[in-house]
Amino acid sequence: MPLDSLERLFVEELRDTYHAEKQLVRALKKLADNASDEELSRAFAEHRGETEEHVARLEKVFDTLDLKPRGKVCEGMKGIIEEGEEMMEEDGDEAVIDAALIAGAQRVEHYEMAAYGTLRHYAARLGHSEAEKLLAQTLEEEKAADAKLNEIAKRLVNPKAQKS
Repeated sequence: MPLDSLERLFVEELRDTYHAEKQLVRALKKLADNASDEELSRAFAEHRGETEEHVARLEKVFDTLDLKPRGKVCEGMKGIIEEGEEMMEEDGDEAVIDAALIAGAQRVEHYEMAAYGTLRHYAARLGHSEAEKLLAQTLEEEKAADAKLNEIAKRLVNPKAQKS
C-alpha cells in the first residue's frame, strides 16, 4: 500500500502497533513465568493485563475510523521479544537474568512510547479526537509501566545482581 497521505500512514502505524501489542501479550506471560523475583513477576503479569486492555483500546481506535482491526507484522517488536527470549534461556545468576529481563522489557516500553506518541500526534493532526484520547491514555500507561520497571530494577533487582 503506498504511503501517500498522513491518514494512510496513521492506519499503517496503527496496524503495526496492534500486532506489536498482540505479540507482547504472549511475551509478558513468558516474562512473568521466568522472572525469579516475585514482585517483578507480578509486575509483568499486571502489565500483561494492561496490554490486553491496550489491544482492546486499539480495536476501539480502529472502530472510530470505521476500520476492521487488522495487524501488520511488527518486525521491531518481534526482534525485541526475540532478544528477551534469548535472555530467558541463558544460564546464570537469577538476579542478573532478572536485570536482563527488565532491560529488555524497558526496551519494549520505550518502543511503545515512541509508537503511541507518534500515533497520538497523527490522530490530533488528522482531527481524530476520540482516537487521540484513547492513544494518549495508553501512552500514559506505557510511561507508568516503564517507571515501575525502573523502580523495581533500582530498588530490588539491580542491587541483588550487583552482589552476584
